[in-house]
Parts: sequence; structure tokens; C-alpha cells
Amino acid sequence: MTGATDKALRGGRGASVPEPARTDPGAAPPAARRPRRQRLWREVTPWLFLLVPLALLVVFTYAPVVNMVAYSFTDWDGVSPELTFTGLGNYVEIFTRPELFQVFFVSGYYLAASVVQIAAALYFATVLSFHTRFRAFFKGVLFFPYLINGVAIGFVFLYFFQDGGTLDSVLRLFGASGDHAWLSSATSANISLAGVSVWRFMGLNFVLFLGAIQSIPGELYEASELDGAGRWQQFRHIIAPGIRPVLSLSVILAVSGSLSVFEIPYIMTGGATGTETFVIQTVKLAFQFDKTGLASAAAVVLLLIILAVTWVQRRLVPDDKVDLV
Repeated sequence: MTGATDKALRGGRGASVPEPARTDPGAAPPAARRPRRQRLWREVTPWLFLLVPLALLVVFTYAPVVNMVAYSFTDWDGVSPELTFTGLGNYVEIFTRPELFQVFFVSGYYLAASVVQIAAALYFATVLSFHTRFRAFFKGVLFFPYLINGVAIGFVFLYFFQDGGTLDSVLRLFGASGDHAWLSSATSANISLAGVSVWRFMGLNFVLFLGAIQSIPGELYEASELDGAGRWQQFRHIIAPGIRPVLSLSVILAVSGSLSVFEIPYIMTGGATGTETFVIQTVKLAFQFDKTGLASAAAVVLLLIILAVTWVQRRLVPDDKVDLV
């Protein structure tokens, strides 16, 4: 028994050696097919997750934009099934009628307000990024207006600025007499509405700035304090360079937002007393005067202006990588 075993282990003639399994020389081995199949699934799986979001994006964003561009070359009234191709007639009318572009001067009030808004948000974000008493409370107070619905804000401030309203009542406590028609003239109405936009949207910029400041390594502040740097030197040499990408984003949002203001002036004044913006004018062209083709052309012009301003801003202030170390 032992000899037979030794003989089999030595590969003698009496040992029965099983024949290797015969395989097709043209077929790939199972171990090679499996990784190829796994790689295929790895490439396809992300697109399966993106299928529904991409479909929604195309259906509710890109398809309406394409339809808007197509309608801008017609005289469609928004109701009739018949369309008449007018070529560039709508665009010629927009650029040859001064009253259609005069509303862009109203955006200057909101552009100036956005400067105040960014400056105030940056100030509060810088102060509250350090150890301050009741810091969490002030964060909530500053961010809360951004959470309120714009329609509700419009109605609240409509009563706030009315004759004998809340603002006049507060001013009487400080000795001011009489009621003031804050929304009766173009200048005072636009300043009031721009002030409301500052109150509402400052919270968004505040949160963006605060997150960017808190992402800066704390060792830089400690090293600067050892070198005798004060708060202004820390802001100038550490905070300002560190939040430059976020600051650039805030400027883009401010410029595009000032050009496309709609919600607050539409609810509070309806565009009356010289407060009509380009978007309010576009909405009136489409739904009040039944000129959907002309309104579509105006919307395309506004889109191109915002894209051009954004491109110029990105060229003037490129988004370089920040390296504070």
C-alpha cells in the first residue's frame, strides 16, 4: 500500500493521472469574462442613476428653452394654434423701442443694493466666524429671512411701507411727524423695494461666506496672532484670499439677480410708479398683451445678457485655485 502510494506520488506508470478537461481554444476563460462584465456594469450603473434626473432636466429645462427660442421668431399670441414666422422682427422691435430697454435702469437700484448686501453679509460672516456671544442666535436671525416665501415677504412689506404703516409708526417714536408715501414715487419706491431685497437675500450670502471662512485652517489664524496680526490684517491676508471663489460666485448671483428681479416688485407695486423690471415687462407682454412671441424674444435677450455679463466677470476675475500655505 505504501509502495503503491509512493509510486503514484513519484508519477510512476501504475498511477492513474486524470486527464485535463478539454476546453474550446476560441472561448475566453471564465475568469477573463467576469471582469469584463463587471467593468461594463461599472460604466453603465452611473448612467442608470442619472437617467431620471437627466430626463427631468431635459423635459422641464432644455426643451422649454428650445421652445422659447422657436417662439421668439413667431407672432404667437399664446393661445392660437397657428404660428406665423416673423424672422428677426421681434428682436428688431425690442432693440428699436426705447421703452422696452428703459426698464433696465431700474436694475441699477438692485445692483447697488446687492453691493450693500454682499458687504453686510461679509461683515457679519467675518464677525460671527470668531468667538462671539450669542453667535448661534445671530446666525439664525440673519439666515431666517431667506427661508420665508417671497410672496409673504411682499405682502408684509407692502403694509410696512404703506401710508401710516409700520415704518411711519416707528418713525413717529423718534419724533418724525406725518405719513409718507414711500411707494408713490419712482425713486423712493425703488429704494424701498431694493432695501427689501437686501433684507431677504443677505442670509444666503451670509451662509456662503460663513462656510468659506470656517473652511480656512485654524493654524493660519494662530500663526498670524503670534506674529501680532489684528482682525483687519487677518481679514485682508487670510479671509479675503481664502473666500475669493465664493465671493466671485456671490457677485455673479448678484448681477444676474439684479437683472432678473421679479417677485418683490411684482407683488408690492405690480410694476407701477416706475418700478417695472424687465421680467415684469416680459410677463405683461405675454399674458396681458398676448404677445408671447415678443415676450419670448425679450426673455432670450435677457438670457444672453446674463450669460454675457457672467462671461465677462469670469474673464476679469478668474477662479484660480486658492493656496494660503
